[in-house]
Amino acid sequence: TFENVMDIIELEKPDGVLVQFGGQTPLKIAMALKENGVNIIGTSPENIDLAEDRAKFADVLKNLSILCPKYGTGATIEEVISVAEDIGYPVLARPSYVLGGRAMEIVYSEKQLIDYLSRSVEVTDGHPIYIDQFLEDAFEFDVDAISDGKTVHVGAVMQHIEEAGIHSGDSACVLPPYKITSSAIEQINIITKQLAIKLNVIGLINIQFAYKDGKVYTLEVNPRASR
Repeated sequence: TFENVMDIIELEKPDGVLVQFGGQTPLKIAMALKENGVNIIGTSPENIDLAEDRAKFADVLKNLSILCPKYGTGATIEEVISVAEDIGYPVLARPSYVLGGRAMEIVYSEKQLIDYLSRSVEVTDGHPIYIDQFLEDAFEFDVDAISDGKTVHVGAVMQHIEEAGIHSGDSACVLPPYKITSSAIEQINIITKQLAIKLNVIGLINIQFAYKDGKVYTLEVNPRASR
């Protein structure tokens, strides 16, 4: 928790803190750490927020003309239903500020969407639900890279080989990828570098992509270590 980390910082008095290891937890407390005078080493909490907030990240992709699944947000049940209808089922539903699998669900009908909203989340202003197109039968890829803010090195493009658990982090990957064209891999490398520079990543970055019908879709960015 934030309190646990502050206890350690107050005792050890470090020059700074890295928030790119340990999954989502350090990312979620990054802004609070900065607001309490902690020096965040690497990617800034503001740019972490830009990557983590689904709506903000979608705007980044749009500005860079990067293809992504259709998306929308709703702050009321009626808005969420309307967005899902416009996108077309199946859709992936989740709270806006969530990555990795918690509280998300693949929804195939309006009835299932209403059920999800009633039992899983509270739809209120300030806590919108993010809806995006679910790409069935697509191949998924994880990319790990590192950047100093000027130069970006792509370490690996890994292909998921199974659907396991509730999100991609539960599945096994292979390296090198085998169900993708060389031109699509080059496109993934270019997008990875574009996003790392745009988000001013200083350190690690993980990006998830989908490949379907010859098109590369950017799914999400994690300014942290992945595997």
